[in-house]
Amino acid sequence: MSQIVGRRGADATASDPAPASDSAIRTTTEELRQALPLVTVRDLQVAYDRDPVLEGVDLDLFPGEMVALLGASGSGKSTLMRSLTGFAPISGGSVRVAGHDVTNLARGELRTLRSEVGQVFQQFNLIPRLSVLTNVLTGGLRNAGAINLVGRFSSADRRRALELLDRVGIAHKAKAPARSLSGGQQQRVAIARALMQRPRVILADEPVASLDPKLAGSVLGLLREIAADDGIPVLVSLHVLPLALAHIDRIVGLRHGEMILSAPTADLDHEKLAPLYATEEDNDDDH
Repeated sequence: MSQIVGRRGADATASDPAPASDSAIRTTTEELRQALPLVTVRDLQVAYDRDPVLEGVDLDLFPGEMVALLGASGSGKSTLMRSLTGFAPISGGSVRVAGHDVTNLARGELRTLRSEVGQVFQQFNLIPRLSVLTNVLTGGLRNAGAINLVGRFSSADRRRALELLDRVGIAHKAKAPARSLSGGQQQRVAIARALMQRPRVILADEPVASLDPKLAGSVLGLLREIAADDGIPVLVSLHVLPLALAHIDRIVGLRHGEMILSAPTADLDHEKLAPLYATEEDNDDDH
């Protein structure tokens, strides 16, 4: 496996540059790594029906950093994320997340792990008919205690959910049904719902794939602020290189299930990232 290894310098330049506020909160690799990693993956191997999907992947996620997984479709990005919560069949190596040894957890322990990992998805996964506030409250169900027969949450939980909606910029939509919101607004609700879990790690699998570039940038900027302010590592899978170069602290590149690149974003550019998509480009040239 070949890797690009480098030290963080100035912010990376991209065709879609990051807003000034993003640059201000980008944390240096040296500062982040003064803490112990919250996620440690070593020599990870995943196979479905004996067909290898991931081979020999190593990954560390440190408190406060935002890391992007880049690679063509089928490179193993989603499988790597699923392995961190025990949803992928780990056939070799080790995975530790927030103190849990994922390869050796019983079913009850897996539920505990998954409650500590906030997840944000491409399709938002909200309940359309329920209010924005109720959707956020569902993120804290595991720790909410008893809910009475009319479905009321505690005043403390409701207060926290409203605070989170204010944090993501849509408190004014708290009473609206989720289906009435735009895509960008729904993704902000999904982020607030993930935060309601008080997660130790956030996984975001293609969270901006269905959003236009401007909205995508604002959602990634929000995730970056959360990582920096709360000390939560955020792992996000992306396809759009300018967004990764503008908003991400570190990039990990996968190709055919192998990690071929891992480096601070400041050390990368479009040319260095191009090998991740060589297969896609070759296929495009054939048509």
